[in-house]
Amino acid sequence: MSADCAIEAEGLVKAYGMVRALDGVDLSAPTGTVLGLLGPNGAGKTTAVRILTTLLPADGGTARVAGVDVAREAPLLRRKIGLAGQYAAVDENLTGTENLQMVGQLYHLPKGQPKVRAAELLESFDLAEAGGRLVRTYSGGMRRRLDLAAALVARPPVIFLDEPTTGLDPRSRIGLWETIEGRVAEGTTVLLTTQYLDEADRLADRISVIDHGRVIAEGTSDELKDQVGGEALEVTLESADQMDAAIAALEGFPSAPPECDGVVLRVPVAQRQGTIAAAVQRLNDAGVGIDDIAMRRPTLDDVFLTLTGHAAEEDEEAAVAAGEGTR
Repeated sequence: MSADCAIEAEGLVKAYGMVRALDGVDLSAPTGTVLGLLGPNGAGKTTAVRILTTLLPADGGTARVAGVDVAREAPLLRRKIGLAGQYAAVDENLTGTENLQMVGQLYHLPKGQPKVRAAELLESFDLAEAGGRLVRTYSGGMRRRLDLAAALVARPPVIFLDEPTTGLDPRSRIGLWETIEGRVAEGTTVLLTTQYLDEADRLADRISVIDHGRVIAEGTSDELKDQVGGEALEVTLESADQMDAAIAALEGFPSAPPECDGVVLRVPVAQRQGTIAAAVQRLNDAGVGIDDIAMRRPTLDDVFLTLTGHAAEEDEEAAVAAGEGTR
């Protein structure tokens, strides 16, 4: 394992009968960074997390986390990692304080430290006033924050977050993002699985896209966006009848064949500076009427659609059939 890698997996394989949930997955996350795992439900993201956190044995491949062999040193590894799964794993019949103190005791923190650590985390996660209440009275966002706090009780150097903001309102999501960013700034390494592409775009230093148990693309957010074709000039015409005239007027602009969709013309371009002004002048000279014109850079949604063949929001219905949530 590389000295600066907190997470490193090579050739991970996991099969359920004839289905290969993981089919030779390689992952790597340098210390103090966020690795985002992106992919459809059923692609293998949760399976990878469960293997890397010792909850599931791999059928093949090797993995080390925080310098520890996942398969051979599982008890030691469990003391070095934190995990927040897709559903808040807190005891609703205990108070918030009692939940965190219990986790501290399970981690064998020195006497008195579980209580101190619980108070610190409740304050940090804006739960101090609710610490004495039973968790069953908490909102969904409060439970998720408490679950993440529990993952941090022992100050683990590596944290695994499996879709941590699923079901949260926008304000709660942003709050969790800020918390994650704060931990990473202090040197914590995070592996994050998510269905929210804006979440990966904001948090992840590098992204691995998984589909059908394989890593099909990896890189920074910008690198992945470049793979589906840099920036493009997007022109909305007043009439689709003017499409041929618009294409002719913009001859020499495209760095790749333009795309037409109704009244929208999308023209890949090699450079951004001055493109809009020049395009408006040419279209005006050609008598082409436009309703809107703008430069557009691909989003992670575009990357996801290009790589997997469908949009991320379509994956929700596939979850039950694929069985990823149970892996």
